[in-house]
Amino acid sequence: MAIIKPSIPKGTRDFSASEMVKRNHIFNTISSVFKKYGYQEIQTPTMENLNTLTGKYGDEGDKLIFKVLNSGDYLSNIPSEKLESRNSQALISEISEKALRYDLTVPFARYVVMHRNDISFPFKRFQIQPVWRADRPQKGRYREFYQCDADVVGSESLINEAEFVLIYHEALSKLGLKDFTIKINNRKILSGIAEIIGKPQLIVDMTVAIDKLDKIGLDGVIKELIERGFTEQDIEKLKPIILLNGSNEEKLKSLKEVLSSSQTGLKGIAEIESIFNYLEVLTSETKTSVKQNLELDITLARGLNYYTGAIFEVKTNEVAMGSIGGGGRYDDLTGMFGLSDLTGVGISFGADRIYDVLEELKLFPESTSESTKVLISNFDEQAEIFALPLLQKLRAEGISAEIYPSSTKLKKQMTYADDKKIPFVILIGSDEMESGLLTLKNMKSGEQQMLSSNQIVELLLNK
Repeated sequence: MAIIKPSIPKGTRDFSASEMVKRNHIFNTISSVFKKYGYQEIQTPTMENLNTLTGKYGDEGDKLIFKVLNSGDYLSNIPSEKLESRNSQALISEISEKALRYDLTVPFARYVVMHRNDISFPFKRFQIQPVWRADRPQKGRYREFYQCDADVVGSESLINEAEFVLIYHEALSKLGLKDFTIKINNRKILSGIAEIIGKPQLIVDMTVAIDKLDKIGLDGVIKELIERGFTEQDIEKLKPIILLNGSNEEKLKSLKEVLSSSQTGLKGIAEIESIFNYLEVLTSETKTSVKQNLELDITLARGLNYYTGAIFEVKTNEVAMGSIGGGGRYDDLTGMFGLSDLTGVGISFGADRIYDVLEELKLFPESTSESTKVLISNFDEQAEIFALPLLQKLRAEGISAEIYPSSTKLKKQMTYADDKKIPFVILIGSDEMESGLLTLKNMKSGEQQMLSSNQIVELLLNK
């Protein structure tokens, strides 16, 4: 039998034990903030029905959905002419009824509709699960990656949007990030801009183009707008809006003048102002300042079709990386599944990108590299039997502990502790068993102390 060289699909990764400790540090930090704001955890299946996902992300998004082949002989009932046409798109509906989830928001909308009789509205949930996209792998972009989502449905209050700004600020600050930007915009403002230049029917084309300003620059955006049906006169009107600068307050003042003839645009401005006002009130007691991290960005459009109100995107300024979070308000997303007029708003953290950022900036706390706090050495059978009750005593106190599984040279056991970054080793020889005082070695400093088992427990609990 041929030997197969082991490999994994492009855009996926294995995670070692030390990496998982760091990843869980991210997940635990974010989920603790979600819980603080009243969000409860749910999970949905890895696979969804294909018709649940398609049509929710736009044409570009639909192309990135990983389809799952039907079980069994899925080609047996397909007419010969379809097979001979060699048109994979035409065959998809015949050979695939399921797909890997593209994000967590659409499955959440499906969940809400299916469980609407069992949940109370407004319903606040969070999910931390992997998603899959058939994208071209590159730095910071993977085909399999985790999202950390929080959504609330059944509430029109803009307090939710203000709290999402605070959630982003608190979670990223707890993870050690200092220089990051929470960008905010409103799709109603973008609709108003399309209205005043007389091209409301091209709102999607306009937003897709101006959303690329950071990537392709102003000249690239202008070229794409022309290709999408905008005239030179339209672009002259758009330029000062696209290049809007100044403080958030100054931008809003300018937009009020520009969009004075658009009720839709003015409504979007009013919603942004309400969010800013809520933030002022929410942070007045704690003196938390989010202003320096919050930016009104009119070019922020995001490619997903379902946003109808506020839009969020988060970027770190400390590392060259794409967005590490995003989200927004969506009206009637559940209407696609038969439950109309249920508004929602949600955000997502890109955990994999955040991992790469923290790794590059060396922001993971030292404690995240520890999987075991103390190793008990194993010199011989007698020492092993002596150590076992102590091993369980340590674990009963909540101290992660292990015993070297066989008696061998001390050097090998110390190398094992070093490789696993175990900070303490308990040495138990004949002298220790006789006196009851055990040798505790600090692997970082090399310091050794003779302590009773109770003293060791107390010391490790306080480290």
